[in-house]
Amino acid sequence: MTKRVSLTQYLVEQQREHGLIPAQLRLLIEVVARACKRIAIAVNKGALGDVLGSAGTDNVQGEVQKKLDVISNEVLIEANEWGGHLAAMASEEMDSIHVVPNRYPQGEYMLLFDPLDGSSNIDVNVSIGTIFSVLRKVTNTRGISEEDFLQPGKQQAAAGYCVYGPQTTLVLTVGSGVAMFTLDRETGSWVLTDDELRIPEDTKEFAINMSNMRHWAPPMRQYIDECLAGKTGPRGKDFNMRWVASMVADVHRILTRGGVFMYPWDQREPDKPGKLRLMYEANPMAFLVEQAGGMATNAKERILDLQPTRLHERVSVVLGSKNEVERVTAYHRDAG
Repeated sequence: MTKRVSLTQYLVEQQREHGLIPAQLRLLIEVVARACKRIAIAVNKGALGDVLGSAGTDNVQGEVQKKLDVISNEVLIEANEWGGHLAAMASEEMDSIHVVPNRYPQGEYMLLFDPLDGSSNIDVNVSIGTIFSVLRKVTNTRGISEEDFLQPGKQQAAAGYCVYGPQTTLVLTVGSGVAMFTLDRETGSWVLTDDELRIPEDTKEFAINMSNMRHWAPPMRQYIDECLAGKTGPRGKDFNMRWVASMVADVHRILTRGGVFMYPWDQREPDKPGKLRLMYEANPMAFLVEQAGGMATNAKERILDLQPTRLHERVSVVLGSKNEVERVTAYHRDAG
């Protein structure tokens, strides 16, 4: 029988062999993974746990919060604030940062997260997930502020997500490839099921919300028109479209079998560069995709090179199979 490798063993081996995971970072990842198990339990209970429906509040983006949004946010904060590995946290569901209270030791890292991505799918039992990103604390003498979080994505120490679907799966990178762990619900342990995730450079599958097509910029409409034209069009091949309306689920499919995911600029809100959040969604997913051999841009520039200017900044996203992302990006660059 093949030996089962746990998340802890994987992290220890990464530390020994590559020197990539200091003790505080290993502890942080393990704590986030345990928090995801707690969130998975709440998600699995559904109506039996009275966790479905609206919480009756709005988040900082003006979006209605689901009960599970609030629960997941609280679980991640409570799990991480006392361990001594973090200086502060930031969440898509909070207005500003959450600094580790003075009664606890302050660590060397900062954690950002989307506690429950794909909230619109909660009540209809479709896959949702948690996305997280880890940054190193900036050394200074003035304490910690939002400004310390405004680092380009290429400076991430680790990133990952947990998808709550037919299986509960944790996908992680610490900068040396992408590993996948599956939750063994009988033992409660994360078991390594793939440590060499690679995204094919070519694909015949794209993910986008087609109902918004009339609002996109011409280069994006051009790309989709060519895909829809199939074998008789300029691409000379048929494409399939997939759209789960949960970034975690769509990116997980791309990491597993290839494809391209797009959430472009929309003329209904022309002053906003996109809908997805750079710090909580685009940066961690771009890090994972690049580590798996894919590519991620905002349709013009590499996402991981972007300099954030505010905590809840939004961005357009094109990520996945390298050759398709390059094509979409070239169309936008050529159009100026």
